Order: sequence, then structure tokens, then C-alpha cells
Amino acid sequence: MQTPELVIFDLDGTLIDSVPDIAVAVDAALAELDLAPVGEARVRDWVGNGAARLMHRALTGAMQGEAAAELFERAMHAFNWHYSRRLWQDSHRYPGTRGLLEALRARGIPLACVTNKPERFTTPLLAETGLASYFDLVLAGDSLTAKKPDPLPLLTAMQRFDAAPGETLMVGDSAADVGAARAAGVGVVCLSYGYNHGSDVRELNPDRVFDSLGELKHWLDEAARCL
Repeated sequence: MQTPELVIFDLDGTLIDSVPDIAVAVDAALAELDLAPVGEARVRDWVGNGAARLMHRALTGAMQGEAAAELFERAMHAFNWHYSRRLWQDSHRYPGTRGLLEALRARGIPLACVTNKPERFTTPLLAETGLASYFDLVLAGDSLTAKKPDPLPLLTAMQRFDAAPGETLMVGDSAADVGAARAAGVGVVCLSYGYNHGSDVRELNPDRVFDSLGELKHWLDEAARCL
């Protein structure tokens, strides 16, 4: 492992467990439409492709479902209202988040956060979690014309820091992260505890899988010592 010159982090399911608050907002939105709640367990399997896709799944009960336009618009409006008011009530940072980010910053490595979460939630959530100051660049799901698994966000971050594919590392937890990294030609490691639609992230064949951010920090520390 070569010490990276740029590290790109996913947010939800990688650095923070945001599902508890997302699930409450989804069920509150469904309640406004007189629909049954779906619960946290199902939301945990559905997140990762942006808020709009999540609400289509909640309304239809299917991963690729498409709700009727009027129903979807009402549901999205309600979800946005509820979630914006409880971004950080029951959610939490995963253990080791600050330690890893501080260690990388201490080495002068630029850090980017690339998430499929809409910007209207990403910016205040990073502020609430105390993580905003660690990132030199934040690209949300609606910052560009495409989001993960499209490589555009990763390519944009690499261009911003003049980092080559072989110098860049993506840290994520899902098929969207692995797909974007492979398409951009960069290395990718995953956390086993995140959101991957209920499937084992090892099935995606990332370069490495870690069970904690502490394990990832140790791995990067070892790489730095080998220089």
C-alpha cells in the first residue's frame, strides 16, 4: 500500500450512522400520507443512492420502484421537512472517525467528502457532527450532474487536488463507492458495517475491507512507516 496523496470519504455508513434519524423522517413522511411506516431495518437496506431514490423505495417497497409523481412529490416535501429538523438527534459518528481524520490531516493529506446525500442535508450535518473542518472539499449528491457510482465526483476531486488515480484512495461502504472508484481507476477500501442494501460488501471485491476505522488507521499508519 502506497500512502495516498488524496483520500476521498463517503459519509453515511462510513463515517456516521445516520439511519436512525433518516428512518424517523421517512416514517413521519409516510404518516402524513396515511401510509404505514417501514421502520429502521428496511431503511437501513434502502439508503445509499440519495434521498429521492430512498423515498421511491419507501413508497413502493421495491429497490427499483417508481412511485406516482404526485405521491412522490408530497412524500419528498414531507421527508425534507422532517429530516432537516432532526439531522443529528439519534445518529452518531462511528468509533475512530476523528482519530483517523486527524491523523491524515496531520500528515498533510487532502481529504474530500463525496456523498450521495443532498447538499441541503450534507452541509449542516457535517457541521453538527463536528467533521466539516476536516474536509478540503465536499461534493454532495446534487453538487454535480452525476453522483456515485458515476466516477464524476471522484474525478472532480482528483482534478481539484491534482491527484493521479494511483495516488488516490476511496473509503466507503457500498456498491456506489466501489463502482465509482473502479470507474475512476482509484483504489478503494470499504467498512464492513455500513449500508450496502443488506449484502456483504466483500462480495463487491474492494481492495480491502475493514471492520472499523481504527483498523483502517492502523493500516495507513503501517503504510506510512514503510516509506
